[in-house]
Order: sequence, then C-alpha cells, then structure tokens
Amino acid sequence: MTDAFDSLDRFDSVGPDGRATEDRWAGALHLFDDGPEAAVTREESPVERWERAGLLFGEKRYTAAARLLAEVVEEFPEHTAARMLLARAYYHSAQLRRAEAELRIVVERDPVDAYAHLMLGRTLERQSRKDEAAPWLRMAGAFSPEAVE
Repeated sequence: MTDAFDSLDRFDSVGPDGRATEDRWAGALHLFDDGPEAAVTREESPVERWERAGLLFGEKRYTAAARLLAEVVEEFPEHTAARMLLARAYYHSAQLRRAEAELRIVVERDPVDAYAHLMLGRTLERQSRKDEAAPWLRMAGAFSPEAVE
C-alpha cells in the first residue's frame, strides 16, 4: 500500500526543467487535515492513488504510474478505465507482456472499444508478433477508421 511517506517524497519534487511537478500536491494535501499524527499514519485512498497515477502518467513517469494503477486494479478489478490506463503505462514502460494481458481483459469486457483493439495490436507489433497483431488492428479500423491512421 502507498502511505503518507510516499506522498511526502513527492512534496518537493521538480521536473528536469526545474518546475514543480504536477502531482506534488496530489498526495500531500491531507497533511493539513487532522494534525501531524494523522499525516504520518493516513494512507492514500484508491481515488487519491488513481488521481496521482494519472498525474504521473501525464509526466511520462510510466513505471511509477503502473505501480499505483496495479494497486487500484487489484482492489477494483472491474474498473476498466484504471485497467486501460495500467495497460498504457505498461506499454509505454516497455512491459509489453503485462500490457498485453491487461488489454486482453479490456477487449474481453468491451469488445467494441476501438482503442483497446488498436493498443493490443500495437503491443503485439512491438513484440514482433505482426501476424497476431493484424486482426486486432483490422478490428480497430473497422470500429473507428481514424484510429489506425
């Protein structure tokens, strides 16, 4: 689980350009809720982890985002949006087998999600599995022609 100490690590974080990172406050605002003792013992809620993961993804810190999203998906396995963002984080951090596994679950749950088909096809292509990728890419194109352009 993510705790307040993880949030404190991000409190003073800055990006390569010297500007404060977007997620610096996402997990630290609760520090002021109930006094100093609560700040040390309080764990982030799943919603806070979801929000912070989205900010990390936006910063292109895909591995860190994937760690948080994996916790959210483990706790809420039916949350398809979290699973899709986890798959994208895995894809961008070159954890392609994990991305593939998550995308197959998303496609199974929502068989007309053009983006999930496209991502699964691209994930298979990156693994040099072009023959397996082709049907997924064709399906994505059938659902949304502009998706594969």
